[in-house]
Amino acid sequence: MSLLDIQNLTVEFKTASGWFRAVDGVSLKVDSREVLAIVGESGSGKSVSMLAVMGLLPWAAKVTADRMQFAGRELLAMSKRERRQIIGKDIAMIFQEPMSSLNPCFKVGYQLTEALKTHLNMDRAKRRERAIELLRLVGIPAPETRLNSFPHQLSGGMNQRVMIAMAIACNPKLLIADEPTTALDVTIQAQILDLLLKVQRDTGMGLVLITHSMGVVAETAERVSVQYAGQKVEEQPVRGLFRDPHHPYTAALLAALPERAHMKRLPSIPGVVPGQFDRPIGCLFSPRCTFATDLCRTEVPPQQKELGDALCHYPLKNGVALGHPGKEKAA
Repeated sequence: MSLLDIQNLTVEFKTASGWFRAVDGVSLKVDSREVLAIVGESGSGKSVSMLAVMGLLPWAAKVTADRMQFAGRELLAMSKRERRQIIGKDIAMIFQEPMSSLNPCFKVGYQLTEALKTHLNMDRAKRRERAIELLRLVGIPAPETRLNSFPHQLSGGMNQRVMIAMAIACNPKLLIADEPTTALDVTIQAQILDLLLKVQRDTGMGLVLITHSMGVVAETAERVSVQYAGQKVEEQPVRGLFRDPHHPYTAALLAALPERAHMKRLPSIPGVVPGQFDRPIGCLFSPRCTFATDLCRTEVPPQQKELGDALCHYPLKNGVALGHPGKEKAA
């Protein structure tokens, strides 16, 4: 049984002009001790999918799924009280912006011990002892002193480490890291990723890593789920994905890596992710895809089970678009 099992997750937001579908039929599974990366451009529904799991979406959101289970328990069938007993304890999340996620009005020590008091019912002395232990674990020097610091008194890297300490405080079974290295310099990025992987290995928890960096994926993940415009367009083990991507979008993301560029000018994907008012009728990637035909523009593509669940009329195999009318087409 998977630790997290999601089938056909859909998230819609009510707007003044109607319902906007931010996540469209996403399915994924995460096992204990596994690192799953979710990649895609901004607007692909990566964060929204995981916020739905956490139950942290605003009132304007409508969440539906055929199945959304954690450790065999159906999350959508739980009462708010039951959900709160799990969130922060068994499922934890590191949010994208530490400076906006941490409360500027409270000291680091108070924010760190709040989960310990709520979920583990520790007394004051034990909470302080555990908080110091956690700050030391995430590599913050002089942790006794830092407990009395406000977030603005710490650097971005320090605040990110505090967020990690808060997330792992109750030894969660599943940790969701949403762009944990955004806005950090390269050296600090490497330290944060190494820290997350060390904690994951030491505790045996499942780790979901949300990122738009394929370089981060290559260094950390075991399996990769690629999302575009709210849909999962491909899922493969990380080595298979880098060696032989099956969806044109995945191939385009990989082609944009500097180390893979064979031209003087770095390749890019033209256009932008479609929004509420410019969603294509057929394949959502068709306006930006070099392989698109009239079929792609008019009909929703099938999911190619044999080729990494690629959501495409002409999935790629060794760089060749299978079944494409222009047989010479290659990625």
